[in-house]
Amino acid sequence: MRHGGQILIDQLEAQGTSTIFTVPGESFLAALDGLHGSSIRTVICRQEGGAAMMAEAWGKATGEPGVCFVTRGPGVANAMSGLHVAQQDSTPMIMFAGLPRAIDEDREAFQAIETKRLLSSFVKWVGVIRETRRIPEYVSHAYHAAMSGRPGPVVLGLPEDMLSAHAQAGDAKRANVAEPAPSDAAMDTLHEHLTAAERPLMIIGGPGWSPEVQRDVQAFSERWSLPVATAFRCQDFIDNRRPNYAGHAGIGIHTDLADAIRQADLLITVGARLGEMTTSAYGLIDIPNPASFLVHAHPSSDELGSVYRADLAIPTSAAAFARRLNALPAPASTPAWASRTSALAQAARDTWEPIKTPGNCNLEAVIAQVSEHLPDDAIITNGAGNYAAFVHRYFRYKGYRTQLSPTSGSMGYGLPAAIAAKLANPERPVVAFAGDGCFMMTSQELATALQYDLPMVIIIANNGMYGTIRMHQERHYPERIAGTTLLNPDFAAFARSFGARGEVVETTQAFLPAFKDALAADVPTVIELKIDAEALTPRQTLSDIRAGS
Repeated sequence: MRHGGQILIDQLEAQGTSTIFTVPGESFLAALDGLHGSSIRTVICRQEGGAAMMAEAWGKATGEPGVCFVTRGPGVANAMSGLHVAQQDSTPMIMFAGLPRAIDEDREAFQAIETKRLLSSFVKWVGVIRETRRIPEYVSHAYHAAMSGRPGPVVLGLPEDMLSAHAQAGDAKRANVAEPAPSDAAMDTLHEHLTAAERPLMIIGGPGWSPEVQRDVQAFSERWSLPVATAFRCQDFIDNRRPNYAGHAGIGIHTDLADAIRQADLLITVGARLGEMTTSAYGLIDIPNPASFLVHAHPSSDELGSVYRADLAIPTSAAAFARRLNALPAPASTPAWASRTSALAQAARDTWEPIKTPGNCNLEAVIAQVSEHLPDDAIITNGAGNYAAFVHRYFRYKGYRTQLSPTSGSMGYGLPAAIAAKLANPERPVVAFAGDGCFMMTSQELATALQYDLPMVIIIANNGMYGTIRMHQERHYPERIAGTTLLNPDFAAFARSFGARGEVVETTQAFLPAFKDALAADVPTVIELKIDAEALTPRQTLSDIRAGS
């Protein structure tokens, strides 16, 4: 006989869970008791949004479901931002939510919410465990659901009295997720159309990627001189230095790549959903019938055809598809499109040349220096804001998994993601980029980084505003400013108050010495960059935007 909390933690151990993220709540005291003496590392966070984002980033960084525990009501509400990131990023994640006693269901008990009705609209599956003996069954289902098909977030509600009750229950076997694979007929059709193509292009992204998948896709695409673009915030899916890397299909896409997507006669999409950001607000590919012959490979059949009608829809994992791609016969001679591929790759490289922005501290130069001085396996994280456009344009990602970014565009993601990345990969350098508004959304998690001795570098671009919203505001309502100006703390002093290091950088020349010191430090370092408000985007100043130029 074990109480429900012990049964639950035993199931997590049986599923191979090594780390969980939590803000403790009295609604799941029995689960906390189960963690006492467990092999599972418990990471104590400062707000449920940060805990959920850490769990999501853990899922991205490791490929295994990230796990977090939050309490009922306000705890669940705070954590919803992390769930939304996991859903849009197709990240395996499981959130356990403490609930009021089952005996008090439908009485609007203290902090009660209707868990299934609230969350089921935007997560993959929600369950509530009402019988202690069924905990192994539900946990097994949760792991299978989180990892199968299109991965995503799962929520399990834990009524307090169910969790504290005792029961006899056998442990469930470890999840064994089926891997879909392409058929011989599908690969033959793909090979036939590739051989006949004149303007092929590949877009990669989505779930199930790995260093092995990256190697297979790179080997196949280079044999065929095939231009490869990455989906929004999937830039680390291919080494950006490869001779056929065509650039980032996301915000600020370069015009040559946008034209190549529009003009492609064969578009091979591996894993990517072809969402709004990758397709420039659905403007690059016709809906529902693309002009190109569309090959869409994705692990979920539900995703195939959901927006675009693929001419060849292949339900397959990225790994299985990459293996079959790499096994395709090599072309008999250099494909006719090889020069076009070289031109696209050169256009992508041209975007790395920094365009000077106003001010004494230039974000484009800072990011170029970070890219140059970090080792190839360093991990870069960021949240959302105009500063991220500089990161995506000027940082060169060398391998998988070196980028952790939310395709949902969630602010506040960079610091929690950096914490999860450093916990998962303690030997690798981790650098988080944030804007001043972005950083303050989860800044309290700096205490978590200190508590677990996680040296990392947090670079804050401080321009005193919510930059993205100011940009759109100036475009639509020039010089009518409301709601976007920020009064910020002294970020360096703020960091030092936690026991971290803090530096203020006011010139580009002062950055690199500060950055090298930060990389060598044994505690987290916050580097505050004083950025001119005019330097709003990589290609336009605030004055340009206001003037409509």
